[in-house]
Amino acid sequence: MGEYEGGKLPRTSRSNPETKHKAIALRKESTPSERKLWSRIRNNQLGVTFRRQHAVGNYIPDFCSPKAKLIIELDGSQHLEQEEYDGERTEYLKSLGYKVIRFWNNDVMKNIDSVILAIIQAMQDENKKE
Repeated sequence: MGEYEGGKLPRTSRSNPETKHKAIALRKESTPSERKLWSRIRNNQLGVTFRRQHAVGNYIPDFCSPKAKLIIELDGSQHLEQEEYDGERTEYLKSLGYKVIRFWNNDVMKNIDSVILAIIQAMQDENKKE
């Protein structure tokens, strides 16, 4: 193997530049349910780091924990009309080793504690597999 500057291999890109720029824009336009959930999972509050609007391939999940291999998606009424797209997206993310869990925006707004418990349970389930 050849030598690289700094002795490190070049980092492989996890997404394309267009998707990355779109993710940055989406972070600036969070929905109320995204803001509410983010306030409960940010800063390692659940024992893992989550990223908001984190580009993975050509997709931008709402929340992603690369270390826990967990993706959280929040769905509004628009998702009723895009089930096929959501299914393809979920299968792609699963193919990368991620577990994808989904919540309705309404659940986040009205029952955040149950949503947090479900996220913790999903992380525990994934830990049991390892």
